[in-house]
Amino acid sequence: MAVSCAATVTDDKAERPKTGAEDVRWDLEDLYTGIDDPELDADLDKLIALAAAFNEAHAGKLVDTLGEALSAKAEMGNLATNLMLYLHLRKSTNATDPKIQQKLAVVFERWAVAEGNHLNFFEHELVGIDEETYGQVLKRDANAKRHQSLLDHDRANRQYLLEENVERALTLRSPFGSSEWSDYVDEAEAELRFDFDDRPHTLPEILHVVSNDQDGDRRAGALEAFSTGLTRQGFDKIMARTINVTLGAKGVEDSERGYAGPMTARNIGNRIDDATVEALHVAVEEVGAEQCRRYYALVSKHLKRSPMRWSDRNAPMPFADTRTVPWDECVETVLAAYGSFSPKLEELVRKMFDRKWVDAPPYEGKTGGAYNFSVLLPNGEARAYNFLNYLGSTRDVMTVAHETGHGAHGMLAAEAQGALMFRAPMAYAETASIFGEMTTFKYLLQRTESDEQRLALLMSKCSDHVNTVVRQISFSNFERKVHAQRKHGKLTVEDYSKAWMDVTYAMYGAEGDQFTYANTDNLWCYVSHFLRPFYVYAYAFGELFTQSLFAVQGDFGDDFEGMYLDLLRAGGSKSAVELMAPFELDPRDPSFWRKGIEGSVKTWLDEAEAISARMGIS
Repeated sequence: MAVSCAATVTDDKAERPKTGAEDVRWDLEDLYTGIDDPELDADLDKLIALAAAFNEAHAGKLVDTLGEALSAKAEMGNLATNLMLYLHLRKSTNATDPKIQQKLAVVFERWAVAEGNHLNFFEHELVGIDEETYGQVLKRDANAKRHQSLLDHDRANRQYLLEENVERALTLRSPFGSSEWSDYVDEAEAELRFDFDDRPHTLPEILHVVSNDQDGDRRAGALEAFSTGLTRQGFDKIMARTINVTLGAKGVEDSERGYAGPMTARNIGNRIDDATVEALHVAVEEVGAEQCRRYYALVSKHLKRSPMRWSDRNAPMPFADTRTVPWDECVETVLAAYGSFSPKLEELVRKMFDRKWVDAPPYEGKTGGAYNFSVLLPNGEARAYNFLNYLGSTRDVMTVAHETGHGAHGMLAAEAQGALMFRAPMAYAETASIFGEMTTFKYLLQRTESDEQRLALLMSKCSDHVNTVVRQISFSNFERKVHAQRKHGKLTVEDYSKAWMDVTYAMYGAEGDQFTYANTDNLWCYVSHFLRPFYVYAYAFGELFTQSLFAVQGDFGDDFEGMYLDLLRAGGSKSAVELMAPFELDPRDPSFWRKGIEGSVKTWLDEAEAISARMGIS
């Protein structure tokens, strides 16, 4: 590894608060027994053979075999997912194991060759079918008709498709591009250690102190240790080089394909037009940033600190519940919250826990963050694996509600849509996860017994909203800025840091207005989502998309649950506009986004300020 830690890595489990999640690890034995399982290699060989057979059966014949070809693609997709799922889960929990890296590379590279050599024809041949013939195919082929949404989307964007030999070359080269750098960043991140409290902290642990410690000076000290540790270990240089590679390669490909801008490819993938995404950004920059500053003004009053340090941004309020939430209590809360809205969702979430599809505790070698990986396996079973770093904060409880929401969405959609259409585009893949958070928030809010408890929940939710909406659009604006600058050459660490501070000031205010910004200029370098360009706006889109949905829940009474479950079952078969139509909402309307902000955080702040005034804070 190029990055090493000056401190000795120790097993610090004994120094962490116990949560009861220490042994909550997922069970992958029914996928494969290990990296060297002969079944893994046999499945890879089978996958390559299926690709060759696909080409033989369907190349030049799609007009007659389109439905059969789609079924064959689904079979290959399920098998490829089975392989990638297992290796990705193993990599996340042991990021520094070279054997896992090697096996993942073998699978990725062999599959890329098979795709380039045997599957590359499909999209070109599909979009080359004339409209009259295409209509006839849909009339006589039930499976093609079932997948019409997917096929129509590909055909509608045919102008961005490069020549077949060029697409083949890109596919063959894909394992050796920015994804390799991204994998390296994951490995390097898992090895990062930050000296604080006379012991080394992993990245999740140091961020836990920054966001959750009750002592402001300790939060500030942890942020300093984090920021200086990133630079001392050279992680900012690694990320600068990695982002440069990602942006440079994307810029070339975008230009060759003729995309209108760097966000266009992502927007097309999300089935959203550029104007709608721009309207989202403008609404957050105007209305969202205003509510953000209003929220932090209230935080400042409760903390009795003005201006606040950046490490105070997520500080627990003096009245907050700062206890360590035991894992069992977390699970019970999340299940009860889902059950209060939908027995079906509760059943799916419970299944994830019961089937050991959860890896909860932080430990050596495990990467940071949280995610859900929903799949449809070759045997037709829908599953949802949840990756966590549970340390027992109230935010961690909401994270569990969030990730299991993704899981319920994935499982419902996989069962309804099949392998080729169950994955919702990222912009509204966040719908179920954020709805799960909102359901849990509402469930807890209804059970508060005092003003202080209610205020604690309201402030926590406002914080989550600001981080999901304002902070993620700030991230998106950072991306927009550096993508534009990258056209003129490589960016340095200093260039990225300046762009980072520019967008931070724009959203949160100038130095000294509400915050001081010591030890913040290099924090861009731990946001790994930047290696998946323009992924981040999906969080803001999903939050406001869901808040608008949540706001009309009462208008539909008992019908709402079924309508909502149908929305989830649609997976990737419908656009955002189509999904919202039954609820009489339209995300193309600029006011949609403003109403999402005003109906959520503005309403919560109205009540939070009223309670604060009763407590003598105004």
